[in-house]
Amino acid sequence: MEARRLALLYSHLCPSRSAPLPPLSILSPSACAPQRNDCVFCLIIRGESPACKLYEDDMCLCILDTRPLSCGHSLIIPKSHFSSLDTTPPSVVAAMCSKVPFLGNAIMKATGSDSFNLLVNNGAAAGQVIFHTHIHIIPRKAGDCLWTSEFYRVCIGVP
Repeated sequence: MEARRLALLYSHLCPSRSAPLPPLSILSPSACAPQRNDCVFCLIIRGESPACKLYEDDMCLCILDTRPLSCGHSLIIPKSHFSSLDTTPPSVVAAMCSKVPFLGNAIMKATGSDSFNLLVNNGAAAGQVIFHTHIHIIPRKAGDCLWTSEFYRVCIGVP
């Protein structure tokens, strides 16, 4: 089963140059509740909005970010609606976090990355834009200068 998931993940992240990009998958509706009608992640969970799904189980799903910071930038989303991390029950946070080693390693392998950032923007001041708890997995490569501080330190040599 794990090999099949890795193959699916790899096919989404690294399609061959000769093959067209895979169409966005429509997720099957979820029985998990509660959900909100105006939340983009709830729409995806219910199968009412497209997303490129990498992983799904009873508690959460992982999709590719539509505005990625790097190739393979993915989101782990609980199937029930919680507006922020501090309102999410510990059991749901644990279910999401327990997927990080498997998904992070699969994403690194599929993208040829050597590491990844794990990020939660919790609240508007922290940069949260979609108010449905989610965890970012952002694949990284040495010297990619993704963050401004790295750009100045690594890419242009300013300490």
